[in-house]
Amino acid sequence: MAKKFRLPVYMTGPTHGAWQRQYKDSAGNRVQAERLETFDPGRPFAVGDIDVMPFTIPHDAADPVGFRFLAEGLRVAIATDLGFIPPNVRDQLRACDGLVLESNHDLEMLRGGPYPWAVKQRVMSRVGHLSNESLADFLANDYDGGAAFLILAHLSEQNNHPDLARVAAERALGMRQGLWGSRLLLASQDEALPALTL
Repeated sequence: MAKKFRLPVYMTGPTHGAWQRQYKDSAGNRVQAERLETFDPGRPFAVGDIDVMPFTIPHDAADPVGFRFLAEGLRVAIATDLGFIPPNVRDQLRACDGLVLESNHDLEMLRGGPYPWAVKQRVMSRVGHLSNESLADFLANDYDGGAAFLILAHLSEQNNHPDLARVAAERALGMRQGLWGSRLLLASQDEALPALTL
């Protein structure tokens, strides 16, 4: 798509290096990004009129990052593919108008599910994926409650159920739930969410 529409591709230097080593075209040649834009975690950059702050997240990938976007005075942060929420990520999630956060798996479903044990260990590790329980702990104890919407994302089809993710988040939000109404949303792998207006 980037090649067809001549779009820039943004990634960190180490991510680009891993990408070049891993991906090849049908002839076995390394794939090149025609309009590559590299960035460093912790250093803001702009895409048009959107200010972007990439921040390091704990995941078993080459230089993984989450993002906080600022445009027209509004902040939205996205943090998925992280094994836990360290202090640097918590800081980036504060004072946001919208949050997209991972609620990947239910621990009991994962433990009893079909994945090989080594994969289960990876998913549950501190560089794996965030469980419903871990996200609930963040929402109950560290979340500032200021976002107009919270989207639960990256739900595993094998090891989670939307109702489990929703209930865990609603319980963690506790008394604040009355303020949220329908602003707690679940992202689906099969269809786009409706447009949200802040």
